[in-house]
Amino acid sequence: MPPSPTSVAHVAHPAGRIANPDRLRECVHCGLCLDACPTYLELGTEMDSPRGRIYLIKQVAEGGLSLDREVVRHLDLCLGCRACEPACPSGVRYGSIIEDARAYVERCAPRTWKERVRRTAILGTFPHPRRLRRLMRLAQLARGLGLWPVVTRLVGAAALLPAPQRRTQPRLAAFHAALGRERARVGLLTGCVADVLCGEVNAAAVRALTRAGVAVVVPTEQGCCGALHLHSGDPDGARRLARRNLAAFPPDLDAVVVTAAGCGSAMKEYGALLADEGVAERAAAFAGRVRDVLEVVAQFASPPPAHPRPQRVTYHDACHLAHAQGVRATPRQLLAAIPGLELVELGESDVCCGSAGSYNLSEADMARRLRERKIDHIAASGADCVAVANPGCALQIRAGLAARRLNVRVAHPIELLDEAYGSE
Repeated sequence: MPPSPTSVAHVAHPAGRIANPDRLRECVHCGLCLDACPTYLELGTEMDSPRGRIYLIKQVAEGGLSLDREVVRHLDLCLGCRACEPACPSGVRYGSIIEDARAYVERCAPRTWKERVRRTAILGTFPHPRRLRRLMRLAQLARGLGLWPVVTRLVGAAALLPAPQRRTQPRLAAFHAALGRERARVGLLTGCVADVLCGEVNAAAVRALTRAGVAVVVPTEQGCCGALHLHSGDPDGARRLARRNLAAFPPDLDAVVVTAAGCGSAMKEYGALLADEGVAERAAAFAGRVRDVLEVVAQFASPPPAHPRPQRVTYHDACHLAHAQGVRATPRQLLAAIPGLELVELGESDVCCGSAGSYNLSEADMARRLRERKIDHIAASGADCVAVANPGCALQIRAGLAARRLNVRVAHPIELLDEAYGSE
């Protein structure tokens, strides 16, 4: 399998520096990024655009500004969606700039006790499937006792948790043989949120892959991809998790497959993330094998689906699939090939829904504004279903549809494809 290109290179720099100065100089302040930036679309303020944030970071780096509360606030409001990167004619690698800046902020800027508690809770829960399962059991208990409305009023983010499934998705086996001749062998990252809250997506992915002649290995020692740590300014935590996955996945796999766009984006950067460590060569090879499940299924085409699924579907571009990985056409092509499915384009399909890793937990107001913007477009599409290739987006959009009482299903494209082959 040919490797998928990585659009961001994470360059290490001295701990006392907010960003690599060479990265900052790449920006010529042309302003073509403005209309691509969700926070600029909502607020219209220069400092809440990529160009404005780069200016702030440059001023802090050169000593013209202190890292005060106002500067930190503008940096915190960035979603890290990287929509500005494909819009930039100079090829500015904004993703690495904002990640470096956030690591500096977490080291050097004072935080309120609420911010510290929230950050600790996020990183202490969501990257850990066992803890997340305990949280889901508590949520299920609250629902059973009729306390869920009270819980969601006290903790607004609780509304993002899905309702319990009617049947629990069984854990995936360590190996799934290809149906027929084995054409390739891949490893599957089950993920954290993806595994616990969207386990049916991983199961559908295994069926789609094995149907296409691809054997699937599910390493038992794998862990979180590290994306949440990178987004939260904890690169050391991300490196620790990256090394764990590097050791867990066999080196002779044709690909490492992910069903979550955010995880795939982070793992495609392992080579750069671990460039200064003793595993740099292995990490680069690993990163080059990371592929989204939709890329692999499209490469190893199965016979056409035999079960028509009459429905009107629209597709939301997950930021870290479209902007970071450049995967846009493949999901649409797979969906359009399903008999009976009418694919309708979504307005502002690649504008962030407000999920952005843990952004909807840390920046609830802006996340809600962007969610409402997304739901407006979904409602206008007239679709019965919105296809989403990232668990965070799925939870965010599903919560927005529920708040509006809109009867629109949210599904991963691989689920819709799986159903078209007769799986339920």
